[in-house]
Amino acid sequence: MKKIISLSLLLIMIATFIVGCNNADKSSSNLGEFNLDNTINVVSREDGSGTRGAFIEIVGILEKDGEGNEVDNTYEEAIIQNATDAVITTVQGDEYAIGYISLGSLNDRVKALKIEGVEATSENIQNNSYKIARPFNIGYKEGLSPLEKDFLNFILSAEGQNIVLNEGYVQVKENLPEYKVGEQEGKIVVAGSTSVTPVMEKLAEAYENIHPKVSIEIQSTGSSAGIQAAIEGSADLAMASRELKDSELKELTAEVIAIDGIAIIVNKENPIEDLSLNDVKSIYIGEITTWNQLVK
Repeated sequence: MKKIISLSLLLIMIATFIVGCNNADKSSSNLGEFNLDNTINVVSREDGSGTRGAFIEIVGILEKDGEGNEVDNTYEEAIIQNATDAVITTVQGDEYAIGYISLGSLNDRVKALKIEGVEATSENIQNNSYKIARPFNIGYKEGLSPLEKDFLNFILSAEGQNIVLNEGYVQVKENLPEYKVGEQEGKIVVAGSTSVTPVMEKLAEAYENIHPKVSIEIQSTGSSAGIQAAIEGSADLAMASRELKDSELKELTAEVIAIDGIAIIVNKENPIEDLSLNDVKSIYIGEITTWNQLVK
């Protein structure tokens, strides 16, 4: 009788062990080595970045104080990076990091989160279901040269906007005119946003292929620096990944060339898939500081 009881107990212990192992396997498959108790490492862009300017305005991080002055409430412990690729590299290398980048620059090195259950795609920007989106602008002074005006016409033509679409952005409008090719030569200097740079490089390459005597120099310096360069005359065209400020519009004319989303990115090992806009704001102002606060 004792042998039967002992054997029964042994079988129960083995069964319990097997079940426990199976539960552990399920848990690890969901979370891997990710520890939800860890601090969220917030990654932001630098002051003057058009992506940062658009992001803090859309998400509600930019607020006005009692005197009506705008205040950027970005978390003071945030890691500051001065280029899109630097944000991607930081998030790729840090399991507990979160950042934001141009949707057009998104690649498989990181994971984009859904916002309010909506994926960051050009289709969802076009149908207005993805809410973190902003315009790409070109800024220029009055009196464009014939070459500069022709390049802008190319960007806003059917051919130019097809490049915008192929690069993952949303076209300014449909049914645009075909580009009329004429003789062009000379040099154009375009300066500004690191987010606009990738699509501008494609546009410049296509234009130079049509016009072999044209050279387009692109300086990826940040939106505010590019705008200032255009105002001062050291650049012919400014690239801005935000709306131009009233003070800037006194000096320059702005033309929207594309609509871009801002993707919220995390490390590919992060199990989080979806955040609300309020979650994003709370992270970026330092109210939510650990990943377990986001698990509902």
